[in-house]
Amino acid sequence: MDKWQRRTIIYSLALTGVMLVYAVLYHNGMRIFEGESLSFLHSLQVVVETFTTTGFGSDAPWTSPEMNALVILMDLTGVVLIFMALPVLAFPLLEDILSTTVPEAVENGVEDHVVICTYTSRAEALIGELESWDVDYVVVEPDRERATDLYEDEYTVIHADPESVDGLEQAQLAAARALVADVSDQVDASIVLTAQEVAEDVPIISVVEEPDRTAYHRLAGADEVLSPRSLLGESLATKVTASVTTELGEAIEIGADFEIAELPIHRGSRLVGTTLAESEIRERAGVNVVGAWFRGEFETPPSPEATLTNGTVLLVTGREDQLEQLKELTRSGVRRFDRGETIVIGYGQVGRTIADALDDAGLPRTVVDHTEMDGVDVVGDATDPETLREAGITDARSVILALPDDTTTEFATLVIRDASPQTEVIARVEEPRSIQKMYRAGADYVLSLATVSGRMIASKILEDEDVLSLDQQIEVVRTRAPALVGRTIGDALVRSKTGCTVVAIERNGDVLTEVGPDVRVEAGDELVIAGTDDGIRRFNESMT
Repeated sequence: MDKWQRRTIIYSLALTGVMLVYAVLYHNGMRIFEGESLSFLHSLQVVVETFTTTGFGSDAPWTSPEMNALVILMDLTGVVLIFMALPVLAFPLLEDILSTTVPEAVENGVEDHVVICTYTSRAEALIGELESWDVDYVVVEPDRERATDLYEDEYTVIHADPESVDGLEQAQLAAARALVADVSDQVDASIVLTAQEVAEDVPIISVVEEPDRTAYHRLAGADEVLSPRSLLGESLATKVTASVTTELGEAIEIGADFEIAELPIHRGSRLVGTTLAESEIRERAGVNVVGAWFRGEFETPPSPEATLTNGTVLLVTGREDQLEQLKELTRSGVRRFDRGETIVIGYGQVGRTIADALDDAGLPRTVVDHTEMDGVDVVGDATDPETLREAGITDARSVILALPDDTTTEFATLVIRDASPQTEVIARVEEPRSIQKMYRAGADYVLSLATVSGRMIASKILEDEDVLSLDQQIEVVRTRAPALVGRTIGDALVRSKTGCTVVAIERNGDVLTEVGPDVRVEAGDELVIAGTDDGIRRFNESMT
């Protein structure tokens, strides 16, 4: 029984009781004060007519003051009860009638979809990834208000409990491609156990906050247990280690001697302050710039007049030696590395991963945290300039912010930028919406945990789709495009229509890396394209 039903029953009982009391008073009052002997049914009729205002006064006028006072009291009571009925009964009923009704189960026949338990910011990147590949999904959301908001925003969602057998059965788990549990370590384990009861053969992906809890999730029955915080720490550390090592770092091989890579421009690089045209990257390194991240926004193709700044991330294609030459251009000048040259702020799971990666690369670092523990060099508040000075901020080449709170991270960036304008600031944030604020605060490179988590999960679900991810920022995919066969890249307007760039074509075992607008697509060609989630989705919708 819901709240509205209980209110209705209580109100109805109270109303009936009040009318019966007034009927008794009116019946006896007419007999005692007016000298009229009426039936009880007539007295009850007078009370009902008075309360409902459908007709009253059939016994008027009353000569005694007592009866007139009783009738006045009945009139007032009836008005009060009517007005009480509006907020108690009428308004909730009207709201229920007009409100959005969220489905409690998916339609019969739905299959090969992904069941997502429940909706979080981390699920947003996953949903975008699934949509770009036309993979169906359903969000199982136990919170009715949140489920309603999602449904009104046109998400595929049902209102159900993902920890219950009924909830997962309503999501048609037995016919699903996979189940994703990404709420909290304990809730996820409960969802995994329930999923095992509903459908043992459906792959289950569970996300853990703490890596040491992985074993428990595997015992529960999870097929894949992911720890995105560790990956996030490794990715952030790479932005420092890659700038001082001779290895290229993360790159994707497309052909035997052709790769596509993502290279950030570091603070102090000779490219900072120049436009893409003025940088003469093509002439100096021989690579092709197919896209670039400017303050967190991906552009493909980038404008020749776009200004390169510290933190700009270039997506380039070329031979390994050409990529190495560009890497030299994106790095800052050679500086001697002393203790404190890299400052790691925050020593949680992400911070510990960063510190370990720096140790493995042989780079000195200073760790700052508000709690004293093994591995922490400076104890203090990261937003306090004195703490930063004690950590050696004025001599630091880079600062990596690994704080769990986005607001604190934003403020710490402002303090660091004021204390040491030349220091490179690399940061993690929890929510994607914080990325732009971090760049405005002065950060040079920002990664979102939610985005990393979503892409990490998607790579497991879509592994058969040959999805290649560059640092969880963009996608490089191999795909066939029947709609382009017989047409040139330029005539098809691939870039302008989809925002994607064709970086290579695999044809008869060979890889064509010089893909200009005049290259014609032939039957059997497999295209290598780069773009954002939306770009890949547009390409799949219009070109395949």
